[in-house]
Amino acid sequence: MRLRDRVTALFEGILMALDALRANRVRAALTILGIAIGVFVVVVMSAAIQGINNSVAQEFEKAGPTTFFVNRFPISLEGCSDADDDSCKWRRNPPLRLTEAAAIGRLPTIEDITINTGTSAPAKYMDRVLSSMRISAHSANWIEVTGGDIVQGRNFTRAEETNGARVVVINEKAVERLFNGLDPLGKVLLLNKSPFQVVGIYQGGGDFLSEPSPRAYVPFSTGRRYLNLWIDWIDFTVKPVAGVSRDEAIDDVVATIRGGRGLRPGAVDNFAVITQDKLFETWGKVTGIFFLVMIVLSGIGLIVGGVGVVAIMMISVTERTREIGVRKALGATRGVILWQFLIEAATLTAIGAVVGLVFGWLVAMGISSATPLQATVQPMAIVVSFVASSLTGILFGLFPASRAAGLDPIEALRYE
Repeated sequence: MRLRDRVTALFEGILMALDALRANRVRAALTILGIAIGVFVVVVMSAAIQGINNSVAQEFEKAGPTTFFVNRFPISLEGCSDADDDSCKWRRNPPLRLTEAAAIGRLPTIEDITINTGTSAPAKYMDRVLSSMRISAHSANWIEVTGGDIVQGRNFTRAEETNGARVVVINEKAVERLFNGLDPLGKVLLLNKSPFQVVGIYQGGGDFLSEPSPRAYVPFSTGRRYLNLWIDWIDFTVKPVAGVSRDEAIDDVVATIRGGRGLRPGAVDNFAVITQDKLFETWGKVTGIFFLVMIVLSGIGLIVGGVGVVAIMMISVTERTREIGVRKALGATRGVILWQFLIEAATLTAIGAVVGLVFGWLVAMGISSATPLQATVQPMAIVVSFVASSLTGILFGLFPASRAAGLDPIEALRYE
C-alpha cells in the first residue's frame, strides 16, 4: 500500500473511530475508562515515585555523599520467623554504646559523629497543645553531620549538651502549630510536662508523603534525663574527614567497634554500617514493588479497555459490512481494509490515553501543591502510556479488523 493510501486510510480510520464513539457511547465510554485508568495509574505512580526519589536524594545531599550510619540492626525487607532464631541472627545484636561513639570520634579519619535517638511526647505552649510530637535527641554537632539549617536563633551548644540544659530547637511546623504567629525564641515550651526554652528554629528534612509534622530537637543528655529516652535504641551518624574516602572511614569504624566488642576474626558483625548506597538500594527494591503493582493495575485497565475495543469493533464491522463489500468491489485490498480498522481501534485507545494522561497530570499537580512531594509527570511515562494504549488497540482490534478484511465482497454486498 502506497504512502498516500496509508495516509488516506489513517484519516478515514480516525473518522470511523469518532463515528463509532457517537454510535456506541456506553461501550465507548467503558473502553475509554479502562484505558484511562491504566494510563492514569502509570502517570500518577511514576510521578510520585520520581518525586520521592528526588526528595530522598536531596536529603542525602544535605548530609554529604560520604556520610554513613551505624545502627544496631541492619535495614532488611525480609521477614523473620519467630520459630527460627537463625532466620534473623541480627535480632540478637547488642545495643550501641556511648563509649563506642566516643571511640569513633577519636579516630583520625572521622571529622564528626552524632548520637541520635528519639521519642514522641505531648507538647504544650500556653493553651495550645499537641498530644504527640516527634522529639529527636542528638549530640550538639548534629546539624554539621546531618545537614539542614537554623533559620532563626541558634543550635544548642556542646556545653548545653554536656550539662543537660533544657533547651530545644523546633521546626517551622511546630512554630505554626504551637505559637500561632508569635516569636517562639526565648519562650518556654512544655515537653512531656518538662519546661524547655526555645533557642532556635530548624529548617531541614520533612515528611515525603505529607505535610511536615511538628518536631523538636533536644540535646542527647537532656533527652535522657527529662524525656525517658531508651538508651538501647541509639544510632550514630558519621562524617569522615575531608579527603578521606568513605570506605576507609568505614573500615576504621568497623575495626574500632569489633575490637571494643572482642569479635574474633571471621566472626559476623553484630552491628550494621549503612551507607547511602545501601539506602538507595533498599528504596529501589521498594519502588520495584510499586512498579509491579503499577504494571498489574494498568494492565487490568488496558485489558478492560481492550475487551471494549473488540466489542465496538465487531459492531462496527457488522454495521459496515455492505460498505466493506462496496470498497472491495471498487478495488480496496485486504491490506487497506485491515489498516483502516486497526487505525480505528488504535484511535479509540489513544483517546483513552489522553483522558488518563490529563487526569494523571492534574492529580500529580495536586500532590505537588498539597504535599512537599514534587510529583512531576515523566516524559517517558507519557511515551509508554501512548505506546501501550496504541498496542492494546492494535492487538485487540486485530481480530475484528482481520474479519473485516476477510469478508467476501459478493456476500458483503448482499448483506442487508
